[in-house]
Amino acid sequence: MTVDAFLAVGSILPSATTFIVIGLAAFLLPLIARQLGLPAVVLEIMFGLLIGPQVLGLIGIDTASDGFVLVLAEIGLFLLMFLAGFEINFTSLEREGRGPILFGFGFYGLILVLSWIGLGFVDLEHANQRIFLTLLVSAASMGIIIPALRVANRSATQQGQITIVIGILAEFLAATAIIVFAVWIKNGWGVELLAVPLFVLILLGVLWLMRTLAWWYPEQAEQLFVGHDPDELGIRFSLALLFVFVGLSLALGMDPILGAFMSGAIFAFVFRNPRELEARLSGFSYGFLIPIFFISVGIRFPLDALSDTSVLVTAFGIVAVAIAAKLIPAPLLMLRGLTLRDSLGAGVLLAGQLSVIIALAAVGVQIGVIDEGLAAGAVLIVGVTAVLSPILFRLLSPDLDALRKDGASTGS
Repeated sequence: MTVDAFLAVGSILPSATTFIVIGLAAFLLPLIARQLGLPAVVLEIMFGLLIGPQVLGLIGIDTASDGFVLVLAEIGLFLLMFLAGFEINFTSLEREGRGPILFGFGFYGLILVLSWIGLGFVDLEHANQRIFLTLLVSAASMGIIIPALRVANRSATQQGQITIVIGILAEFLAATAIIVFAVWIKNGWGVELLAVPLFVLILLGVLWLMRTLAWWYPEQAEQLFVGHDPDELGIRFSLALLFVFVGLSLALGMDPILGAFMSGAIFAFVFRNPRELEARLSGFSYGFLIPIFFISVGIRFPLDALSDTSVLVTAFGIVAVAIAAKLIPAPLLMLRGLTLRDSLGAGVLLAGQLSVIIALAAVGVQIGVIDEGLAAGAVLIVGVTAVLSPILFRLLSPDLDALRKDGASTGS
């Protein structure tokens, strides 16, 4: 490497402080979060805020908004959306049959209506903000739902299954609708909007091709999921699919996270339950790149915007709507055979939010539909619900194994 080339690389790389601080944080924060009983994403955002320009000033806003760290954060965002699509359990949806799915669609529709009504009481500037935020707060997070159900040994119960179905639909429909809405906002009703049906046609074509190849070449398809493959073909294929669809989205003038999300959903639809591959993908994604994205969110968090009382009131109004829209219709789950207590427990889980909502809020900022203050409201939703949702669920729906043991000891 020549001296000029070395200097060029050095100008791209961040400072030594940035390397050390972010590297240590990516390792230590999950350990601290585990001890505190908090989701790691909450601490990562708080840590980014702490080291950012508005508190300690160890890392400047330009570091998170340009150059090397921005590239890593963007790749982390793409991987986050890919894994969000990847975790959609299409087998679970098919196994439940038409009834629960139709009920799930109806329940999600009610969440949308209640979100729209609730946001009418929040001080918003225009209708596009209200539409975007309605879609945003209607989303659910499988990253909260699945672990909470597993810990309580309720995944296979009626409560667990209907909550999973509604959660999958809410996550998928909200994310897809937001990204399509973003395309419309950017391009309007012009010819550019044809990019959406064109993207769908390409999507269906790739889906058909992948299913056909997996059917005719099952042994080769199985190579993608071999646990000890030195070439890591499964990860290579997953990342190839991710980057191709991100590139396709950019070529069509669409937001690249649509390509990232849909590529994960296609993979999950064609190759059912690839849990070992998902674990390996999650390992390096959540192990480093995705935390960098959340730390950069904290660095860029508009803390000064929340010093404005009106902005803070609006942010907490959005949080209140996000929670109420899931809890108010929860008693309707009694129609599926749940008790009122378990119905409210399911509603609490559906109200919990994690990382995807922050990524979707970032889309709203990029297209100019919401400002930094409203995006801060989305971060507050994650901070509040990610902590409270699992705790309230455990109170409403305790561990079934513990309940059985208590019942057995009482009976004896």
